[in-house]
Amino acid sequence: MGNISVNGIEYQIIRLLGKGKGGYSYLAEREGRQVVLKQIHHEPCDYYTFGNKIEAEKNDYQRLKNAGIRIPIMLDIDMQNERVVKEYIDGDTVFDMVKNDVSVSAYLPQVRKMARLAENAGLNIDYFPTNFVVQNGLLYYIDYECNNYMYEWSFENWGVKYWSKTAEFKEYLKQHQLLK
Repeated sequence: MGNISVNGIEYQIIRLLGKGKGGYSYLAEREGRQVVLKQIHHEPCDYYTFGNKIEAEKNDYQRLKNAGIRIPIMLDIDMQNERVVKEYIDGDTVFDMVKNDVSVSAYLPQVRKMARLAENAGLNIDYFPTNFVVQNGLLYYIDYECNNYMYEWSFENWGVKYWSKTAEFKEYLKQHQLLK
């Protein structure tokens, strides 16, 4: 797929991991180590308003770290080219587990603990299940997005609906043509 440079360091792109509201995330490699390389994009998003996305990545990473939420380590950030390199958490997303009828109940205590930590720090994280990966039994919040706390967007009020095959989750799968 080619190479992408971050602060003058070349990374070989292996494959696209996903596209989010703020950027494209790629599995990349350098000297035998796999990482995630995120390239910020400026494509329109009709349900979310952004400020400076790369500045938000940097600040939100620190806010999440300070709150004690398990996240991948930020390894590098290229402010000029709007690229972030972070630790690769190898595992299944909660989204794929739910979609494939694999129970995620064992991870509910971990996400609820993250929700308490976030709320105590005055934050909400994006509880959509594509943002959580399980590695060695531990749940990681792999996105750095966070916002000021609002009950409306809390795990118990909003996020939990997508952690099982509820009507909301099934509707999402239909809209994105992911329902089997």
